[in-house]
Amino acid sequence: QVQLMESGGGLVQPGGSLRLSCAASGFTSGIYAMSWYRQAPGKERELVATLTIPSGYTNYPDSVKGRFTISRDNAKPTVYLQMNSLKSEDTAVYYCHAQRGSLGYWGQGTQVTVPS
Repeated sequence: QVQLMESGGGLVQPGGSLRLSCAASGFTSGIYAMSWYRQAPGKERELVATLTIPSGYTNYPDSVKGRFTISRDNAKPTVYLQMNSLKSEDTAVYYCHAQRGSLGYWGQGTQVTVPS
């Protein structure tokens, strides 16, 4: 089992920045990808960033490319999502996801609110 705990969400004004953290625990060896997703009210959950391990390859959708950056701290292990130039449409619950073999694990989510 892998446990994921997100933190760092909150209220931020348009144009501001936030850094989300996702701390992984349990059987973390063998995790080969970690991602951030978000889900806004009434919308489907969408992928916003992926990091493959150990290559470090990252991928982002056009909606956040150039504004969001996913990174990791190998020593902890923790994954971060740095979000800059935030917009009202970035308002959502942000979830961390880890893929280990054929199993995927989710965190409980953290709310990010950017008022219009």
